[in-house]
Amino acid sequence: MLTAQSKLFYQLNRYVNERVAARKASISKTIREVCKIVTDVLKEVEVQEPRFISSLVETETGRFEGLEVISPTEFEVVLFLNQMGVFNFVDDGSVPGCAVLKLSDGRKRSMSLWVEFITASGYLSARKIRSRFQTLVAQAVDKCKYRDIVKMIPDTTEVKLRIRERYVVLITPAFKCSGIWPRSAAHWPLPHIPWPVPGLIAEVKTEGFNLLSKESPSQAGKQSSAEGDAWVLSFTDAENKLLQGGVRRKCLSILKTLRDKHLESTGQPVKNYHLKTLLLYECEKHPREIDWDEMCLGDRINGILLQLISCLQNRRCPHYFLHGLDLFSNKPHHLLDTAAKQAWRIAREILTNPRSLEKL
Repeated sequence: MLTAQSKLFYQLNRYVNERVAARKASISKTIREVCKIVTDVLKEVEVQEPRFISSLVETETGRFEGLEVISPTEFEVVLFLNQMGVFNFVDDGSVPGCAVLKLSDGRKRSMSLWVEFITASGYLSARKIRSRFQTLVAQAVDKCKYRDIVKMIPDTTEVKLRIRERYVVLITPAFKCSGIWPRSAAHWPLPHIPWPVPGLIAEVKTEGFNLLSKESPSQAGKQSSAEGDAWVLSFTDAENKLLQGGVRRKCLSILKTLRDKHLESTGQPVKNYHLKTLLLYECEKHPREIDWDEMCLGDRINGILLQLISCLQNRRCPHYFLHGLDLFSNKPHHLLDTAAKQAWRIAREILTNPRSLEKL
């Protein structure tokens, strides 16, 4: 007789080979098309303004550096800018999830590559850079060979393209900050938890973080000028480094596939990023590598789904590195409640009947 754990393990692997693989193949095809179009637009931007150089590159493995999949129809391309040199990184927590770049010395203003985007107070304004970039992208879209199928999305300060009326691509100017670690994430890692191990912690902190020019997550749509000038902290590379090893990536792929089919709804209360965040918390709860071998996959999936339900019911999901930042802020409560019911339905199905994955 197969144990319940063995049955679930078998069904999950079947789910990976069929549903997860199909999702990945479909997204991979979409990424190829999207990147071809975005590359063309960014080449045109670069001709007009050489300071905005595209950093979207295809690696030997066929992945695209600088592209994040938000959902199967939504993507973010991060455009890394050069020369942050004359600015100090100031992270005082005044804008949750954000930091500012301030001139280290007023006399260095003229030395900055971004001189016209520096405010009177000496801050490099994320909003001003984004506004200039938005104008350039709008002009590039009009000139590029794909102009019949690409449109700029209006009524947002962010640079968003709609492609073939099906896909949305956010293009975000950013700075890479390697070798430093923000003060607002200084509590990480928690001292009494054995995961991650010291070597991995050192690697993650050396990897650093990115500063993105996009709307502040805590104040989307109602920004004061200080928030407009601030840069959003992003830990994508650090998070990806932490999720190496064991079945962590496999676990995330299964959760994303379940989300796309059952938790995708208007207003998107649950995004892939919420699942990635809860997976990191699950790694802390189960610090031993043995807890992340193949036979434990079902337990980890169930654990994360139960965490998700708890967060949705409490209407709070703390960011993994920035505990003061709630990833559910600004999400309407009725959407969170509906998502909680839906997540509970998935968890109950998997817990009570492993074969339910054939239908889920």
